[in-house]
Amino acid sequence: MAKAENSRIALPVGSNLDRFIMRNQEAFAYASGELSQLIRDLAYAGKVVNREINRAGLAGITGAYGADNVQGEAQQNLDVAANIRFSRALQKGGEVAAIISEEEEDIMDLNNPRAKYIIAIDPLDGSSNIDVNVSIGTIFSIYRRLSPQGGPVQMEDVLQKGSDQVAAGYILYGSSTMFVYTTGAGVNGFTYEPSLGEYILSHQNMKMPNDGTIYSVNEGASKTFPQEVKDYIDKCKDRGYSARYIGSLVADFHRNMLKGGIYIYPPTEKAPNGKLRLMYECNCLAMIAEQAGGMATDGKQRILDIEPTSLHQRVPFFVGSKKMVKEASKA
Repeated sequence: MAKAENSRIALPVGSNLDRFIMRNQEAFAYASGELSQLIRDLAYAGKVVNREINRAGLAGITGAYGADNVQGEAQQNLDVAANIRFSRALQKGGEVAAIISEEEEDIMDLNNPRAKYIIAIDPLDGSSNIDVNVSIGTIFSIYRRLSPQGGPVQMEDVLQKGSDQVAAGYILYGSSTMFVYTTGAGVNGFTYEPSLGEYILSHQNMKMPNDGTIYSVNEGASKTFPQEVKDYIDKCKDRGYSARYIGSLVADFHRNMLKGGIYIYPPTEKAPNGKLRLMYECNCLAMIAEQAGGMATDGKQRILDIEPTSLHQRVPFFVGSKKMVKEASKA
């Protein structure tokens, strides 16, 4: 599914995800089905994680796991569960050679040496909000491996620029569960209907407003923000903009995607290189933002142009409505 071959096919709202994938696959002259199956595998794992989130309180799987991940952050029980669910689904699906995950220090080789694709994933973003019943999400990027199929996965396969993504998406677990993704030909959103066990097309060809009146930033750390970020936030306040910060990246991004706004996680004294991870958070949402007409930078340059140097590289993140991101950053 080369990006140049992508085209939009209009389908009536109400079509399910499988039908949407099938109809769009027919538009690709060289499509062989692997990417389509990979997206289905991700969607299926999302259903399983959605079920576990919904019963977490009754099943006693909320709260801390009792260990830290490679980021030095306290893992939640559902972080571990989601990581396992997605890893198993992708391994059994057979289309993914390796995964890089927020929850794993190194590359996870899935023993599918002939697979074409690499996945970068944050299995459960915002998981510390589970105990208080706040929306959380899964974020994923799909890359085509560069090394020859049949051999071991190489570091060059996983450390690719965001502009090399074949597809990207997120799953939002909230008042309803949504699967949102792009293959480089626009962004489409599907709402999960649990009584049918199906994702139904609810948001076709999603567009982010060019401007907005919402800013999302953790103002509790504002004393250590760069001066230009402080100045921009003051402008937002002077204009009467609304401050909305959930603390779940997917939820904040999704709201701004629909209503217009900007999400900012700048460098701080505690996180001088930013807090969010380039490979499995920022690249994905940057691709989705751009496909929807928005913009994403690190405050100086386009996120999708950053050359990654490590699996867990952190960057500052400015993403949202194009006009707001341009004003807030120097890119």
